[in-house]
Parts: sequence; structure tokens; C-alpha cells
Amino acid sequence: MGLTSRALLYATVLMAMGCVGLTVWVWPRLAGRGPLPVLGRLGAIVTTQVAVLVACAVAVNGEFEFYGTWDELLGRVSTAPAHIAGLGTGSGVYAGRTALVQPAGPQGLDRVKGLPVGPPAKVGRVESVRIVGRRTRAIDPAFVYLPPQYFQHQFHRQRFPVIVAISGYPGGIMNLASFLHVPQTAGRLERANRLQPTVIVMVRPTIAPPRDTECVDVPGGPQAETFFTKDLPEAVEAAYRVGHDPSAWGALGYSSGGSCALQLAMRNPKVYTSAAALSADYRISDDLTTGSLFGSGPLAARRRQGHDLTWRLHHLPVPRVSVLVASSRQGERDYGPTLQFLKAVRAPMTSARIILPRGSHHFTTWVREIGPALQWMGQQLTFPQDTAPASRPPRRTAQAAAPSRGR
Repeated sequence: MGLTSRALLYATVLMAMGCVGLTVWVWPRLAGRGPLPVLGRLGAIVTTQVAVLVACAVAVNGEFEFYGTWDELLGRVSTAPAHIAGLGTGSGVYAGRTALVQPAGPQGLDRVKGLPVGPPAKVGRVESVRIVGRRTRAIDPAFVYLPPQYFQHQFHRQRFPVIVAISGYPGGIMNLASFLHVPQTAGRLERANRLQPTVIVMVRPTIAPPRDTECVDVPGGPQAETFFTKDLPEAVEAAYRVGHDPSAWGALGYSSGGSCALQLAMRNPKVYTSAAALSADYRISDDLTTGSLFGSGPLAARRRQGHDLTWRLHHLPVPRVSVLVASSRQGERDYGPTLQFLKAVRAPMTSARIILPRGSHHFTTWVREIGPALQWMGQQLTFPQDTAPASRPPRRTAQAAAPSRGR
């Protein structure tokens, strides 16, 4: 009986109902005084409460798939890195002081283990900042990982490729550093020459918490897609020595962040040319956390359809981007939609996949996938050929950055 199976859910619900009914039936017999009746009543209450809690836990786990198997629940999981299968085209505080990237407090960064400690030119650095959207007026917290080469003299005019790493919802940027180990893994891969020196900007998917904006421009509401495709690149280009060409930019995320990464690349291939998505959804839907994302009226259905990625592959021109998607045969609800999405991919778009035998919607699975995903992403991004001017600080102004990316 699988941990996420309907059979287990029905069994625990029936057990809880049986305990409640049995408690009601025996309660009159336990109404007497004395230690035995008192212990009997306590035992009946505890048993009933435990049965109800177990049923609720099984229901919640089945809905959100925190643990996909009994082995994962008990901690008996493999830690070996996942493998990527290519599918081709078939069926200080921060580097630069600007108005758009501002210094922030630790934002929890001081509690993260395994971050670079020592001279930045040898180990790199992770900075805590907030990103201000010039168009959307959104202010989003972020961590920025800068590789050691960013601080080395021989690279003092060099620009670097960028990965925008997006957390799930309702998790924040702390999850990317504490649980997914994004900067720690990037540093390890770079030292092993398995990832080119890359700037990684770690952000959350919502720009209007506690609402889940799902990287969508909401009619009359938060403009999340505009923030990720115009404001964030403009701000990062203004503050850091990063590539200005789309070929140097990619998006990566897990859960809702993975959905955002795919949406950003496929809907905006002139901004992001690659995306890696761990346990993503392939279409955006309204729920209690999002509210109405697409508005009402005759255009609402068209907006919703535009955020259905499989539909886009069948009905719209295919973008020239590369995508990596990750799922599990057992324990992940998105396995079927993942296969449907991959089947719809065709040239000029390319795809790769990570399919685990067993996994779940949980960090125990994503930690196995993040190393291969970062390594794959590094192989897609072009190391910029343009260099920063020597006669002025090695970055362009926010106003000059925007036109070069077609925003």
C-alpha cells in the first residue's frame, strides 16, 4: 500500500471513523469513577486523536506529495546524483551601489551553513540584497552568488553568465540556500571544473506575498512576469558584471519556481534562453493562494491558455530555448504531464530530462537533482564575449541596459 495511494487514505479515514464510533459506543461504560475508568477515557481520547491526525497527515501528504514513498518517510533514501537523459528536439554587501539593487540585512543568510568563508577571490561570495522593480515598483529579497573569478584581477572586466534560481511557494530564498544548497553546490561544481563561473540570483516566485503570483502579469494586479523579464534583469545588469545577451541568461527552480522558470523561458525567449524545472507544473491555474490570476471577461480564457505550456507547443511557434525537466515515476503527481510536455517538444526547442524511479515533492528529491541541473544549465549558457569598459565602473546604467535585451 503506497504512501500516497488512495487505498491508504481510505484505510486511515475508516480507521479514524471507527475509533470515533467505538469511543462513542464504549464511553458510557467508562463513565465510572476510579483509576481504571479514568485511564480508559484517556486512552479512548488519545487513540481517537491519533487516528484523526494520521488520516489528516496522509491526506495532506497525498495532496502535496511531501513524501512519495515509505522509504523517504523513514529516511531510507538514495543520495546519489541524478542522471540527465537528452531528448533532443523530438516528438561585502554587494558589488555595485545602484538604486535598483540595494543592500539588505542578513535575511537569514547568517544561519546558512556551507557558504563561502574567506577571501572572495579564492572562495567567492554570497550577498544579501533587495531588488527594486523600476516598472512594477516591487521590492523583492534576493541572495546573489558571485564566483571567485568575479573578484580576480584577470577577470576584472569580464562579464559572467547568470542563473536566476527561483524557490517554491510559499518558501523563500532561504530554502534555496539552506535546503537546496544552490550556492554551495555551484561552488563545488566550479571547483571541479564542471560548471563555468556563473552569477546566481536567488529569488522567490511571488512579488506580492502572501499572494502566490506565479510569475503572471495579473490584470489590474501584481505584474510578476514583467518583474522577472524586465525589472530583475535590468537591475542585475546595472549592479553586476553580467552578460547582456539572452544567451547568457537562464532560469532554474523547483515546484512553483520550476513552473516559473519554464514560463519565463518559453514565453520570453529573448530574455531567458534556457530553463531547468524540478517538479514543475506545465500550466498555471487559479487556487486559494493565487486568487484570480487571469481576470474576467472574454480575454481571461486566452490569458489562461497562454500559460498552458503544452498547449503553446501545439498551437504557437516553438521558441528557440533549451529546457530540462525533472520528475519521478513513483511519488510525483506531475510524471504524466511531464511526459506529455516532453512529447510535444519539437525543433528549434531542445529538451532533456531527469526521471527518478522514486521521488517526492520534497527537498530529499530536489537535492539529488540540483547538481546535475546546474551542470546542465552551465552547458547551455554562453560565456559572454563582451567586456565591461575599463574607463568607468564595469557595469552599465539601468537605462542603458534595457534596450540591449529588447525589453
